[in-house]
Amino acid sequence: MESNTEEALRAKAFAEKQFMAKDFVGAKNYALKAQMLCPELEGMSQMVATFGVYIASEAKINGELDFYSILGLDPSVDKSKLKKQYKKMAVLLHPDKNRTVGADGAFRLVSEAWMLLSDSMKRRSYDQRRNLFAGYSAGGYDNCSKFSASHSRLDTFWTVCTSCHVQYEYLRKYVNKRLSCKNCRGVFIAVETGLAPMTGSFPYSTYSHVPENGVTRL
Repeated sequence: MESNTEEALRAKAFAEKQFMAKDFVGAKNYALKAQMLCPELEGMSQMVATFGVYIASEAKINGELDFYSILGLDPSVDKSKLKKQYKKMAVLLHPDKNRTVGADGAFRLVSEAWMLLSDSMKRRSYDQRRNLFAGYSAGGYDNCSKFSASHSRLDTFWTVCTSCHVQYEYLRKYVNKRLSCKNCRGVFIAVETGLAPMTGSFPYSTYSHVPENGVTRL
């Protein structure tokens, strides 16, 4: 039993070393090894949870943190389960109780996830950005149209440049066409998003011609 405890302590020390080197996967693996060797070793479940949050924080979606992964939840989760999971993780990660290296950072990430996802409007906007990116990267542009909202004019629609995120309003004949962004000049697919106009939008934009390469430009 003593040998197991000593080996577990060595594994814990290696876990902390890997974390400081920003090898979060390696850190969690060593922490799991220490926990398996000596389940009664103090603070191991907290260490595993802490390093797991850092692993999740490295998975970005369109440059944004994946807050669902940080909380260990599916995007379809309802608010009651979201709250329950947040409370559980907050207890595990709070720096007053968790002495693991990096616990304060993990707690901040979980708190940030809760603050965004517990706000219905912020969560809706975040989910729209997630799903828009998922549809764009998978090539499933038509699926994104389910996020359409009613517009003031039925002959126009709102879309967004996937590079600089500036919004545009176009005639409906441009839906799913390859367009050139006025702001960054990047090419994007005019997927109908249904997003409400925000700062940095171009209402009712039009184009003058379509060149041979099929990209509509100003």
